[in-house]
Amino acid sequence: MPSVVQRYTRRLAAALARYFPHTTAYLRAEREAHALPKQPGARTKKSPATAKPKTANAKQAAKPRRASTSARAQGIYGPAMLAVDAKQSQNMREQVARTVTAGVLSAPSDEQWAMILSDHPLTRIFAGAGSGKSTTLVLRVVFMLCHLGIKPEQLTVISFTNASCAELREQLLKVLGLFNYPFDAVQASQTVRTFHSAMGGMAKSLLDNPRWFEQLDDRQAAKRELDNPLMAGRLRPAQQRLLKQAYQQCYAEQPVFREQVHSLLQLPMPIPSDEAKRQPKAPLDAFKLQGEFSAMPLYEAFYAQAGFIESIGIDLATLQPQALSGPEQVRSFSTALVLFWPYFERALQEQGLMTFNAAFQQLTARLNTGAQGVAAQVLAPFSHLLIDEFQDISPQIVQWLQAVQRAQAERGSSVSLMAIGDDWQSIYGWRGSSPELFIDFDQHFPGKGRAKHSAVLTLANNYRSIEPIIRDAEALLDGVRHKQAKISQAIKAIQPGDHGVRLIQRFDSKARLPELLKQIQEQCAHAAQRNSPERNAVLLLSRRNEPLQAITAQLDKKLPFKAYTIHRAKGLQAEVAIILDDCIAPAPHPLRNALYAYSGFFNNSYDQAMQDESLRLAYVAVTRGVSRVFWYCQKTQGATQVLAGRGRF
Repeated sequence: MPSVVQRYTRRLAAALARYFPHTTAYLRAEREAHALPKQPGARTKKSPATAKPKTANAKQAAKPRRASTSARAQGIYGPAMLAVDAKQSQNMREQVARTVTAGVLSAPSDEQWAMILSDHPLTRIFAGAGSGKSTTLVLRVVFMLCHLGIKPEQLTVISFTNASCAELREQLLKVLGLFNYPFDAVQASQTVRTFHSAMGGMAKSLLDNPRWFEQLDDRQAAKRELDNPLMAGRLRPAQQRLLKQAYQQCYAEQPVFREQVHSLLQLPMPIPSDEAKRQPKAPLDAFKLQGEFSAMPLYEAFYAQAGFIESIGIDLATLQPQALSGPEQVRSFSTALVLFWPYFERALQEQGLMTFNAAFQQLTARLNTGAQGVAAQVLAPFSHLLIDEFQDISPQIVQWLQAVQRAQAERGSSVSLMAIGDDWQSIYGWRGSSPELFIDFDQHFPGKGRAKHSAVLTLANNYRSIEPIIRDAEALLDGVRHKQAKISQAIKAIQPGDHGVRLIQRFDSKARLPELLKQIQEQCAHAAQRNSPERNAVLLLSRRNEPLQAITAQLDKKLPFKAYTIHRAKGLQAEVAIILDDCIAPAPHPLRNALYAYSGFFNNSYDQAMQDESLRLAYVAVTRGVSRVFWYCQKTQGATQVLAGRGRF
């Protein structure tokens, strides 16, 4: 637990950051600048083929980290600020004041106004849980459209899922209507998109409108925009068949692949015979890669790890398995994967299919090698980008964003990027995302002139949860190694009966299920007695669906509660949060440790990133609660051990 002096220092630093954001940003940028090599172009990075194999520790992984921008290191943003004058700002304040008086909007705080009226072309906002960032983001878009004269076709807002996009569109239409700005639902759908929807629009023009492997055999796909595949479930039968076809063909044609398959599955090689002259049949035994939760057919394991590899910015066509550190399984699996992947790509091409990752890669390569032939209307929507949940971005998408906005800047267009996120809520590292890309933002999105360094703002006010909940949640992050220091300020008043996290230990979900059911019923009644304005009275949260399904099956469907995995509950809140989780520590993952080091994007090892992520996931769960949080666990470990140390019984 931090000392009194440490807590005071953190609070003072947070206060200074809020009230003097530009000074804070400048000082932080100066520290980052001094940390960079003085002559980044003086040393040539060795190719993976010639470099010595790297270990998976953070120190070695950090050496080539700036490779993402070293090839074209000149700044993208600036040199000038955005044309924001005092009259424009005053007009915006007056318009918002009228809507506040009418009871339509709440008055923005000073820290929210700093975001709404920012004149910097490169801005990142650390927006804590419950900070009102969605409304502030909408008002920023309104300011850009109504007062800065930016056209809707020059601006794109990117949110994490189709559901969050729908909410932002609804808010944007409502507020622009109040401001008498002509803007309809079609424009809203073109302006607010997911990363994959935005990429898909570009792919229609530049990649001949491909069909998507991720949508194969999905009957509802044509009715939906492209969504974030982080929300996807298991592979569908048609996808499995295509992978299996590529696997069988590679096995039949590649002797080295056959050897690696039998080695990985610990099977003896087939004995040559006259019958073997026929096409050999690939074994379909389940395979469990070290570090993964479950076993699966090898072709599914290849696809899953390939998706991770591409997400962290590695091109499988250039991956050198022998340069990977770790146990022999790492190199054996990677060798087999590199042999398998061209067969899978060929199977995709034969059916006119493409993966999302391949599209991001091809579009990035196209723009980096010359965007002269790209129509202006294709790039125009990416002139001014506002990206929500930036902490869950991946290296692959960073590379695409760099290419898109650099192409626009090189055409003489004004470009800007506002990144809104909270590294404390980054929970998708297992799919290739990393909060490091947000924390080390300026290394990946370089500016020039007055815009050389990004402006850094903080939304620290928490309008959702009472202070005991906020402090318990913050304590969970004390063990996270790589994070942005900040302290949230509780705005919501405490009422009698409110409390932080109450930990219920040695909970057996079978033997003590009636106790939990009673608790849910009592908390629903508590919310009703309080006349809670919350849409949800109770949120029941777990990392896995199975316990949630077993519990909800025993409850009255009329009760005002919702059950979600913690990942799906992100962005939601309820009067009471009830968490059911044992915080099992993630198993070491040698392959991903090796890939983390190989990619050059990360300070941490993958294992350390997952340890940190387990604590951030707990933070997300706790901060769903408004006035009460209960946590049921069988064994205290990880996050619950931290809470037990604070006496939360």
